[in-house]
Amino acid sequence: MHEAVLITGAAGGIGQALCDQFSAAGYFVVATDLAPAPKLGDAYIPCNLAELPSQPANQARFIEALTAALEQRPLAACVNNAAVQRLAPTADILDEDFETTFRVNVFAPLVLVRMLLPLLERAHGSVVNIGSIHASATKPGFVSYATSKAALRGLTQALAVDLGGRVRVNVIEPAAIATDMLMAGFEQNSDGYRQLQDFHPAGRIGEPREVARLAVSLASRELPFLTGTVIGLDGGIAARLHDPA
Repeated sequence: MHEAVLITGAAGGIGQALCDQFSAAGYFVVATDLAPAPKLGDAYIPCNLAELPSQPANQARFIEALTAALEQRPLAACVNNAAVQRLAPTADILDEDFETTFRVNVFAPLVLVRMLLPLLERAHGSVVNIGSIHASATKPGFVSYATSKAALRGLTQALAVDLGGRVRVNVIEPAAIATDMLMAGFEQNSDGYRQLQDFHPAGRIGEPREVARLAVSLASRELPFLTGTVIGLDGGIAARLHDPA
């Protein structure tokens, strides 16, 4: 019987790549997202992660659905990929948007790890959080998102320390990734897209499958000493100064 992985935010560009790569690696993929039952993974659980924290009834329903989907398969990994990104300058940030961002991007991953801990520990499993370069280097308008991703980095490291050798916890922090959402934003701005590519020392932006392949590697048992680690999948942009030459 194949080991299983739970992937949140599965309907997005990185989420779909995660489902594909984990499936190719032999995992039984349980996918979850807001949409009502898209064809993702081997099993699908619709869930609004913003409604998971502080809602015991929703948590119980989720665990019931996950247990049914697993059918006694060991849960070897949880990939917290789902995220909310609501942009606004500081003066226009809505309390509701800031709170929702944290509920999905930080609180929900904590709740999921806490809920799934017995299953993950039994399987000597792993948690992979999908963070962002915005955790350490951001730009105007990203206050809510950047703060949540910085918190996710801190949560990753704190969980790794608190859980010790029971469950490994790591975070991937990508820079620009060619998701459908990003590409749509540059549809009428080819010069801006080329500039974005050039800003990365790698000379291009990343692909969703690269994030997914790294997540599969982190989830595997080939690197049992790797926990509490922040991995920047950023094409070198985090190391580059943008001062005039």
